[in-house]
Amino acid sequence: MSLTEAERRKRRTERRRAEARRWGLLTLAAVVVFGLGVALGQALHDNPRPGGTTTLERTLSIPAGPPGSTATP
Repeated sequence: MSLTEAERRKRRTERRRAEARRWGLLTLAAVVVFGLGVALGQALHDNPRPGGTTTLERTLSIPAGPPGSTATP
């Protein structure tokens, strides 16, 4: 028993749709994985390393001299 032209066309169309759907899902999955990789890379890059150098900045104030002194701070 052979298929009619209409049945062959219908099966061909269904196969194309299934293949297009599969490629669409694979592309979407690849984009999501890429986005997660970029996000993870940014998160690792932005966090400081434990035990790294810490800089502390202070303002040094010089006390005024004794009364009658000519030195100015």
